[in-house]
Amino acid sequence: MKVGFAGAGTMAAAISRGWAGAEAGPASLIFTDAGSGRAQELASEFGGEARDTLEELARDSDLVLLAVTPGALERVAKPLGEARAILSILGATPLERLTSAFPGKPVMRALPNIAVEVRRAVIGYAPPVEMDEGMRDEIVGLLEQLGLAVEVEERLMDVVTAISGCSPAYVALVVEALADAGVREGLDARLAHDLVVETFAGTAALLREHDTLAVRRAVASPGGSTAAGLAAFERGAERAVIADAVRASLERMRS
Repeated sequence: MKVGFAGAGTMAAAISRGWAGAEAGPASLIFTDAGSGRAQELASEFGGEARDTLEELARDSDLVLLAVTPGALERVAKPLGEARAILSILGATPLERLTSAFPGKPVMRALPNIAVEVRRAVIGYAPPVEMDEGMRDEIVGLLEQLGLAVEVEERLMDVVTAISGCSPAYVALVVEALADAGVREGLDARLAHDLVVETFAGTAALLREHDTLAVRRAVASPGGSTAAGLAAFERGAERAVIADAVRASLERMRS
């Protein structure tokens, strides 16, 4: 399948990098932009092709991946009118709006997180519209090359974004805070960063085998140093802060 990217921003680049390194990515990647020159840069980096216009992109692609800003949807819809199928990664842009912009076209909506770049993403996708099963399966197969792809009801897509799409930034903040604490206590900054990142990676692997309570109990013996640290988290209302972050993201998406 030839995938054309309408948009050449951060997420388009991350997806392209993931597919370029995948065993069974698209047959070819085609890029266009709004005059930034980024499309040609991506084409050169990933062995793809660039097109000058959205019309050319639609004509030469089997699937157009819509990676513009939500506010640009109606502006790009007309020049993409000859697209065979649309895969939208636009946040806060429901299928109703997408199908109105592309009437009669097969449309799928997916929301990946930034880890597509290393093919360890979480990608929620809604049941497609006007799309036959063969095309749906082919697109889902491409998404699965980038990580865990799960179908969810469209009404829950914003929730998927709030806990999976936004959370890499939250995890990065926690990693930074832990590493900074280590530096304040005398560790080299690079060493502290590496220690924390590998701890997160190892913990993620453990959590595929054990539930969260089992891992906490295994680490935090009664009255020990980890228990003291967990008590500090509770005093700081860590759970409430995380819940507030999710609610704030949802409120912004729904406003």
